[in-house]
Amino acid sequence: MKKALITGITGQDGAYLAKFLLDKGYEVYGTYRRLSTPNFWRLEYLGIFGEVNLIPVDLSDSGSITEALKISQPDEVYHLAAQSFVEASFETPVATGDVTGLATTRILEAIRQVCPDTKFYFAGTSEMFGKSGLLNGGKPLSERDIFYPMSPYAAAKLYGYWITKIYREGYGIFAVNGILFNHESPLRGLEFVTRKVSNEVAKI
Repeated sequence: MKKALITGITGQDGAYLAKFLLDKGYEVYGTYRRLSTPNFWRLEYLGIFGEVNLIPVDLSDSGSITEALKISQPDEVYHLAAQSFVEASFETPVATGDVTGLATTRILEAIRQVCPDTKFYFAGTSEMFGKSGLLNGGKPLSERDIFYPMSPYAAAKLYGYWITKIYREGYGIFAVNGILFNHESPLRGLEFVTRKVSNEVAKI
């Protein structure tokens, strides 16, 4: 049985990915932040709360990440965790850079040291393109377009994107990037504008 470790398993994408992998027969582990109020409602909504193995992890602490890898012994790591609210990243740029950017290096380095055969996926964002969409005349974006981040969140994600590439080419780690654009579901947080709109439309 394959094992997967998902950072950010309590988020929209993490919860859906966990269900997808469970349905494929994986043993799924997920990291979460210790909070005064548990935030597992998405896992409960999908009916998988009791099927995943949850590990409390501090992404600013390398030792915590290493311990999670030793516990889960994953074949695959999906790094989805981030401070992903753009406006909040301007209010907490240092924390955003640490948790969203540097945490990627911590995970990759822990993989290199503990389980170098583990496959790693980094969830990038269309926010990395930023102003590029205006500079290219409004054409659809592709990986050939330049990155032009316009927020601390986007800059931190771009760091994660490049460090993933560096670990692949420099250390031979199986490390790949995805670039995710806006996507909605009932599990997306209401703090996002597009989710607010879709939620209000659904009430009509």
